[in-house]
Amino acid sequence: MDIQLKRGLLETCVLAAIAGADSYGYKIIKDLSGVVEISESTLYPILKRLESGGCLRVYSEEHNSRLRKYYSITQKGRERIPAFLEEWETVARVVNYIKNGGSQNEQG
Repeated sequence: MDIQLKRGLLETCVLAAIAGADSYGYKIIKDLSGVVEISESTLYPILKRLESGGCLRVYSEEHNSRLRKYYSITQKGRERIPAFLEEWETVARVVNYIKNGGSQNEQG
């Protein structure tokens, strides 16, 4: 899979995982495990990029006498999800075109 496409997919999956409630790294990995395999070494750079891009806010809270880093989605992050889905519709049309051997027919 193209690295940029995969990057966009993973970033959007992370945003969607956090959209319902603030979360932390291990829980994000666990929440995504039924959808996509993602490791800590992949997740944390994604979280850092999303934070730098203004899509996430980060804060720490104590949990079992240790500080845990939580991630909260921002309005900009929320707006990225439907924007990605719109772009994905275009990708789906291209995939269907390829699957149909270059035919405009939408069956697949």
